[in-house]
Parts: sequence; structure tokens; C-alpha cells
Amino acid sequence: MQKLVQKASEENCDEINMVDFPGGPNAFEICAKFCYGMAVTLNAYNVVAARCAAEYLEMTEDVDRGNLIFKIEVFLNSSIFHSWKDSIIVLRTAKSLLPWSENLKIVGRCIDSIASKTSVDPANITWSYTYNRKLSVQDKIVGDSMKLREKIESVPKDWWVEDICELEIDLYKRVMTAVKSKGRMDGAVIGEALKTYAVRWLPDSVDALVSGVHSWRNKLLVETIACLLPSDNGVGCSCSFLLKLLKVAVLAGMDDSSKEDLVKRISLKLHEASVKDLLIPARSPQTTLYDVGMVQSIVNQYMMHEQRSQDVEPGKSAGFVLGHGSLLSVGKLIDGYLGEIAHDPNLSLTSFIDLSCSVSELARPVHDGLYKAIDIYLKEHPNLTKAERKKICGLMDVKKLTMEASMHAAQNDRLPLRVVVQVLFFEQVKAATRAQSRNSDARTTCVSKMSPDEEWDKTMGEDCRSLKKKMSEVETNEDGGEKNSKMGKKKSRNSKNGVQLLPSRSRRIFDKLWVVGVGKGHVENRSSETSGSSQSSAVGVRDNTNKSSGIPSRHRRHSVS
Repeated sequence: MQKLVQKASEENCDEINMVDFPGGPNAFEICAKFCYGMAVTLNAYNVVAARCAAEYLEMTEDVDRGNLIFKIEVFLNSSIFHSWKDSIIVLRTAKSLLPWSENLKIVGRCIDSIASKTSVDPANITWSYTYNRKLSVQDKIVGDSMKLREKIESVPKDWWVEDICELEIDLYKRVMTAVKSKGRMDGAVIGEALKTYAVRWLPDSVDALVSGVHSWRNKLLVETIACLLPSDNGVGCSCSFLLKLLKVAVLAGMDDSSKEDLVKRISLKLHEASVKDLLIPARSPQTTLYDVGMVQSIVNQYMMHEQRSQDVEPGKSAGFVLGHGSLLSVGKLIDGYLGEIAHDPNLSLTSFIDLSCSVSELARPVHDGLYKAIDIYLKEHPNLTKAERKKICGLMDVKKLTMEASMHAAQNDRLPLRVVVQVLFFEQVKAATRAQSRNSDARTTCVSKMSPDEEWDKTMGEDCRSLKKKMSEVETNEDGGEKNSKMGKKKSRNSKNGVQLLPSRSRRIFDKLWVVGVGKGHVENRSSETSGSSQSSAVGVRDNTNKSSGIPSRHRRHSVS
């Protein structure tokens, strides 16, 4: 102050301006009161400002013993840095006093204090903290007496997570880096901390994410969280959380390297995701509703990991159904995702087919989900050509459809006629197999344990090839058949042997192709030519089928006009 007064006098000025004074008038008032021996109250909210102001005014021990700088340092070391919440408050207030607070090492000491306290054994925590997310978990432990007793964990491992969420992103990054550098924090707790911070600061709506006001901040936040993720291949973070980060990364325009790292982490836990998690909004210039290419990248990465694991364990693929349910979960997930994006009129056929084919066949023991997605796509894209409809329907295997899906497909006029014929063909094979297994002896029972395709090949080889030949003939007349056919609207009824009464369109196709004799275990091809021409002559076929075959009478009438 003496130096400033002397300088002002030399310049003939009656006022002293301290424009760059840290802490403003309040901090100056604390220093002035201390000089005149007045009582000064220091706390976590004003101590940083007072320390910076005292440094500006050079209130050191060289001027007088027990000066303000010395007393504030004692207060910081003996009180502030020993308190959990005060350390966080001081760190927050230090943000507005940069670079003074940084040069005085107040920021660094606060960060070290916070990081050290997070590493303390929860059993030794005695200070207050915020914890509103969930209740403590009860752990059941068997004691020496082999009796079950309950031990309530009063302080959870992630007790500190919520309190540091109030820090701004740059200080939060420094704190989390210090916590990780200690090497004593579990990856799952780190993941929980990052998730809580993201929920606290990231907006919920897509519009808020991409708005010009906050887009830069959101981008910085996601990039920071991504670089702080545990280096445990994503074990510490849920797949749902990682996918939410990826959504923000796509919308905020994050760099490709950060997105690729998230894609790699997500692919390791893809089996935990839900269809809703995968619905990542697409950015311009993409015309689709969702970013299908991003999901394609995730699936490709997942299948690469799966292939590597199969190379390491050669016998894994044979027994995946029993021991590796994650592959089945991914197959079901992608079929559900295909069903959602199939509603998009701008989704190209190539994108739909590529994503469907990216999943291993082992992941789809049943094709009901894929059939549903294909049906939705055909409904939403009515202008597909005949070749395109055949191409997309070629993705599914009608032998892997359940009874319910098969009956729906048999009445579906959006499917190509050849597909409908295939559905009817294999359903009749299954019906014949079921009927035969119920009435056969022990030897036949053993045979029936084979798959439907194997049993058909063994007992009905010659006639099966004949029927398949008939189906190939149907393909040449498919256009005419599709134009003139109409689907039956009434539900079918089960016969005694489980054979369904088919709708009129399906029954006409069926009647033109074959007669099944179950009693003798073989099929007789008595159908007429499958031409749908109105000029073809009526052909009468006498029914010599065994009465006990179990085929409904409506199926045994073969008068074709």
C-alpha cells in the first residue's frame, strides 16, 4: 500500500486503483481488518480470496511475524484440507481466482486432498457425504459358527461420487485423474462416478445436445469422460451408459478416434444392450432416422471378438447354445433393431441386408424375429421389385420358423409365392413327422429323434425331390399366382394329428402340389401341373390315401380346375 500511495503521489493522483486485485472488495476488507486488529472470520468460501489478496498485498513474514499469509496457511493445512466437503468448496471457489490460486498451489493441494480421501477404507469414513442414488447393500456372510448373519455396509465404496459432481469439467478431470493414479480405486466405482457426472451435466433432449449454445460444452464433456473410462475393456461401465455416450458423441460431432474407442468398448458388452440403446439418431447428411452404419460397426467388432475367442477355443462354437448365451442375445438384439429401423422409409435394402448378414447364423436358432423385421420392411417399402423382395426374403430360413410364424407367413400376401410354398412344404413335413412319431414303434421313436430334415430325407427321399421340383415350377408362374391369389381371413383349426387347416390361397397351392400319406410313411405325388391358366382342363384325382393318415378331408380333395 505504501508503494502504491507513493506512486500515486508522484503522478499527482488522489486515488489508487487496484483493477487486478484478486477477490475484489470483500477480500480487501478482510486484509484491512486484519491490519487494524479487527476480528476476521475465515471459512471455505472466502479463504482462497483472502489468501490471494494477502499475496497481492505482500503480507509476508518479512514485514511482520504472524502476518496474514502465515495465518491463512495454518488454517488451510489444519482445517480445510482435513475436511472432505470444505476441500471441494475451496476447489470450486479457486476456479474464479485463477491464475493466483494455481500459482499458490491451492488447486493442486485441494485435488490431492480429495483424491486421498476417496482412497480411504470406507470402514474408516467418519465425515459427512452425499449419497442419494441408492440404499446400502446387505451382504450375507457365513461366520465361524456356520450361522448366517447380516452385515450392513454403512459406507458404500462409491460414497464420494455425488459430491465431486459439482466441479466443472476441467477440475473434475484433474480430480478423477488423481483418483485413478492412486491405483486403489475399483474400475466399477470409476464407471459409476463417470455415469453420475454425465447424468448431472448432459441434457436429456436431443435438441439441447445439438444446440449451438451447449454443443461445444457437451462435446468437451463426452471427450473428457471417454478419456477417463477405466482401462479394463469396459468392464467398469454398463453397455447402456457407453451407448448413451456414443449418441452424444455422434450428435456433438466428436472426433472419429474417440468414437472408435467407444465402439470398441461397446462391442465387448453388446449382449447387455437393449434395442432402445442402439437407436442412435443420424446426423446430416444421412437421410435415415438412425445411424445404422454405427451399429454395423459395433456388430462387426463384436463378431471379430467372437471369432477370435472361437479360434482360441476351437470347441466353443459347437456348444455355444449351452455355454455362450451372449451370442444368442446379440442375435435377438439385432433382429429387434432391424424391426425398429425397418419402419424408416429411407432405409436402403442394402443397409438392411448387410446388418442382418453381419450376425452369425449361430446367433439365430429361430428366425421369427428376422421374419418379423422383413415383414415390416416389405410393408413400409411397397415399391420393391420382385427381385428385391426375393433377395430380402432369402435372408430367412423357413425351416427355422415356429408354428405361429409359419402360419402367419402362409397367409402373408407380401411374401413372394415361392416363399409361401416353402413355408407350407416344411410345415407339412413337420406335421407328418409329429403324426408319425405318435403312432410308431420303438424303432420309429428312435428315428423321430432326428431333426425333421434328416427324417424326411431318410423316409421320403424320392418323393421329396419330386415335390421340390414342383416348387421350382411354381417360381416360373409366380407372377400370375400372386396377382390372382387372395389371403383367407379365417383362423385355421387344428386337426387330430396337429395338421392345420390352411387358408384358401395356401390350400389351393398345397392341393396343386402334393398328397401326404402318413400311415405308410411316404408321399405320393398326385398333383396336376401347377399352371394357373384358366384354359387348363379339369383333372380329377381319385383319393387312395390311407383313411388313418390323419390328413383333414379338405386336404384330401384334389379336384383342380
